[in-house]
Amino acid sequence: MKIDFNEIKDWEEFEDLVADYFREIKKLDTNQITNVRVEPSGRGPDGGRDILVTLMIDDTIVTYERKWVVQCKFYNSLLKKHMDKINIPTLISEYGACGYLLVVKGSVHVGVTESFEKLRNNKSGISYEIWNGNHFRQILGFVGTLHNQYFPKYYEYSRERDLRLEKIKLEL
Repeated sequence: MKIDFNEIKDWEEFEDLVADYFREIKKLDTNQITNVRVEPSGRGPDGGRDILVTLMIDDTIVTYERKWVVQCKFYNSLLKKHMDKINIPTLISEYGACGYLLVVKGSVHVGVTESFEKLRNNKSGISYEIWNGNHFRQILGFVGTLHNQYFPKYYEYSRERDLRLEKIKLEL
């Protein structure tokens, strides 16, 4: 069994999941993130910015800030037309961000991928990233603190699996 986005009821809960993911990553021991600030856009038209994430990163020499504009799309298949009204470079400039992250529940059509490749090729030093559903699902696998809240069926399955494994270990 794997994490199933069908347990997420709507786009608002999906945005909450993405925001909570960023709140949780500073607790992971595998990174150099010392602080995370998550600013949801709030209700109403967001113009392409659902969340503004500011990461404080310590590389052992200096602590620096990385700011990301994050857009969440609760589509099973995201088409280029879903993104056509968003001026991503303007958004990045408006918020003083270093990158734009698109997080999608499902798959991304080739037109969207090609648009992001063009943005990356402009050599501006700005990052343009896409996390499709499969990629985001893998990432969420490492953030168990969110499983019970957003994926109760997966959480229960994992808990039962862990109990069975523990029982087998004790029997050996």
